[in-house]
Amino acid sequence: MATISAKCCVVGGGPAGLMAGFLLARAGVETIVLEKHADFLRDFRGDTIHPSTLQLVFELGLLQEFLKLPHRKAFQLSAFLGDRKFVIADFRGLPTLCKFVAFMPQWDFLDFIAGEAKKLQNFRLLMQTAAEGLVEEDGRIVGVRATGPEGPLEIRADLTIAADGRTSRMRESAGLEVEDFGAPMDVLWFKLRREADDPEETFGRVAPGRMVAMIERGAYWQIGYVIPKGRAQALRGRRIDEFRHAIADCVPFLADRVEDLRDWEDVNLLTVQVDRLKNWSRPGLLCIGDAAHAMSPVGGVGVNLAIQDAVATANLLAEKLRDGTLTDADVGAVQKRREFPARMTQRLQLFIQNRVISNVLAADKPFDPPLALRLLDVFPVLRQIPARLVGLGVRPEHVNSSRG
Repeated sequence: MATISAKCCVVGGGPAGLMAGFLLARAGVETIVLEKHADFLRDFRGDTIHPSTLQLVFELGLLQEFLKLPHRKAFQLSAFLGDRKFVIADFRGLPTLCKFVAFMPQWDFLDFIAGEAKKLQNFRLLMQTAAEGLVEEDGRIVGVRATGPEGPLEIRADLTIAADGRTSRMRESAGLEVEDFGAPMDVLWFKLRREADDPEETFGRVAPGRMVAMIERGAYWQIGYVIPKGRAQALRGRRIDEFRHAIADCVPFLADRVEDLRDWEDVNLLTVQVDRLKNWSRPGLLCIGDAAHAMSPVGGVGVNLAIQDAVATANLLAEKLRDGTLTDADVGAVQKRREFPARMTQRLQLFIQNRVISNVLAADKPFDPPLALRLLDVFPVLRQIPARLVGLGVRPEHVNSSRG
């Protein structure tokens, strides 16, 4: 078995892992990032880049190049209840340079960050390298066992960062306890072509028993069709025609193209889960992003919360990792910094899931707009509240300007 070493080994090449690896290497920390796939090209991953993340990209001096990547801008988030439109959030009043949400395929975002990170002497990205388990000595995590293109590999590190997502093998290997908060829904994801006279905005549509998220991607719509938890198998047991009719009934202008869904193979299932680790770390190990707190798709904030974790990790740990003075208390400080934002965001998501989404999915007749929507409609200034919660989040982080 080959053995290599670094100050930090990051497991997972998603938003949290790549951003953490980039920022640590930028601060002079020798860092290895493991990604089990050969590339980042996977469909239906979170692709909302919020104003808080765009601000971080600006602080890194990369915004001008970043915005050259294909993306669509959303200055507002809206929802249709029947034929009536309600603006829920307006980002144009945020105290950020970019006052919009950028919808960008996640693979483009990850390719960009990886490309910038590879320019750094202290950064190494190992693709097609799957972490199999943790290396533990005397109760301390000292690295990772992995399998790469050339066979088994052991990476020894002063700190291992688990950023391998909501099904994290590393947190399971570490025996960390997970609190599961449940979710009343799952989401079916699919694409349909977009015509020239379609709406030019991202929006949601709500009808009795149905909720649909419409993400405008230029040439096509990326669509999330919300269903009650566990109902996917029963739906897939029916003819695809029934699903096509349900889509057309909820979003009438799609009626002329629902036939583009040839069969259920064109529809992907996103299993929604909301959970959080009680302890994000063990000696030598830190979990961040979805590995520490899996988020609901409500608000599309998961990617941005993961990136905020990465920034806090680099800000708090980089100097001590670089100098060899890192303590377990230092690692625990990341959870102290980031647990409150994760907890508050999940509480809000759970409230919306249980009080709004559950009621809509259970409804069998038209209903009046809830009070919150009516207030946002009458008092537009109130739209700044959800704009800040979604666009900036709780306790936004900023990049430490110091570099190694």
